[in-house]
Amino acid sequence: MNAPLSPNETRALQTADAAAAALGRHTANAWDERIVPALMDYVAVPAKSPMFDRDWAAHGLLDRVVRDAAAWVESRRVPGLTLDVIRLPGRTPVLYFDIAACGGTGTAAAEGKTVLLYGHLDKQPEFSGWRSDLGPWTPKLEDGKLYGRGAADDGYAVYAAISAIEALKAQGLAHPRCVGLIESCEESGSPDLPAYLEALRPQLGDVGLVVCLDSGAGSYDQLWLTTSLRGLVSGSLKVEILTEGVHSGDASGVVPSSFRILRHVLDRLEDSASGHLLPEGFHCAIPALRIEQARAAAASLGDAVWKRFPWACGADGGASLPTTSDPQQAILNRTWRPALSVTGVEGFPELASAGNVLRPCTAFKLSLRLPPLVDGHLASIELKRLLEDNAPYNAKVTFQPDGRAGALGATGWNAPDVAPWLEEALRQASLAHFGAPCGYIGEGGTIPLMSMLQSGFPAAQMMVCGVLGPKSNAHGPNEFLHVPYARKLTAAVAQVIAACPG
Repeated sequence: MNAPLSPNETRALQTADAAAAALGRHTANAWDERIVPALMDYVAVPAKSPMFDRDWAAHGLLDRVVRDAAAWVESRRVPGLTLDVIRLPGRTPVLYFDIAACGGTGTAAAEGKTVLLYGHLDKQPEFSGWRSDLGPWTPKLEDGKLYGRGAADDGYAVYAAISAIEALKAQGLAHPRCVGLIESCEESGSPDLPAYLEALRPQLGDVGLVVCLDSGAGSYDQLWLTTSLRGLVSGSLKVEILTEGVHSGDASGVVPSSFRILRHVLDRLEDSASGHLLPEGFHCAIPALRIEQARAAAASLGDAVWKRFPWACGADGGASLPTTSDPQQAILNRTWRPALSVTGVEGFPELASAGNVLRPCTAFKLSLRLPPLVDGHLASIELKRLLEDNAPYNAKVTFQPDGRAGALGATGWNAPDVAPWLEEALRQASLAHFGAPCGYIGEGGTIPLMSMLQSGFPAAQMMVCGVLGPKSNAHGPNEFLHVPYARKLTAAVAQVIAACPG
């Protein structure tokens, strides 16, 4: 039997509960009164990442969303805040803010560990299939969901970060020094970020906690900590067999189909019957702790792990089936195992315009997700060799990885062990704002910053979280931000920052 609490312990708990409730009220008001209106303006700007807008500098849309965010931050007049929009030559802009440590009730505090808050403002392209009353650049708030491209991934981050710190100051609570790094090329693989990290290294100081707000959530019922992220190699695979299209009745059976050659080449990479990636170098051993965390997350989420996707035949009996209906294996498949997707094609006419012509070439955009412990750059080199060597029929086969020389693939990330203080802070924050303990789960996406920061600040703790929960559909049609979850997440972030040791 637990011993009864002392009067001092009871008062401390009551004080903590009152402080958490006040943080929740402050962040809820911030979302309703300030953040949602700002995000609706942000959604309306098609600020596509440089990979999808080669003329981004001339169009000025990335600069616009960075300027708008900077103006919003400055308008809040947060005590102790300085802000700068940094533009290295030839690179996308970065918003950087710095908020001095506070000892509580507005008093200055000695500088100790720094909290680094991260987000990005660039967006994925439009994609097709949006509901008739929705669109990527037409924000709509409906049933607590803010629809439109980019608000959840990841435009909300800078607004939530500032509001979390404002909430601490409004309650007179102490917090460490906080700096913010908001980039604008994450959806292109963050090629400009290393240069900014190097330029800002003297200002960043001794980073003790990284708060990354660009990840997902297993559900909207509790706080979720991301424990790992997959890496990514993306690029264009092209097969050329003719210099121009020819009559299929004349040439088929003599000239091999460029599509068949491409399919043959992909057979070197993937077992098409199972989706299993064949090269052993694209796999890694899954740590025992991650297997156990996947088991716990699966027990919490159940079949929702796979039923949450928009299956063409529905998600119940007699419907389309996932690669596995075992929730634990489904979590591991999407977080710790490699997988290939074809995300775009060239060389195909529209169906209505397709005549009896053997096409001269076929090109696929490939997206190869890599386990967290596989080096992305080395994987890109191996993938290019595998696809191009010894081409069938001596066809011209080329694979062009995305990115810049020296950084052609993004390496994934496996979180360091969670320090006792952070584990307890996460537990308390989740209980206070969600009424449930914190959940731990890997994510299948890629945030290049995380592996960079872990290399640069190996002793830092990592709070990687986000609002991309079930059906939020980042990068796809009908993308939305779940506003009630975002309110609670912002309060939870504030509470964790306050618990960060100096």
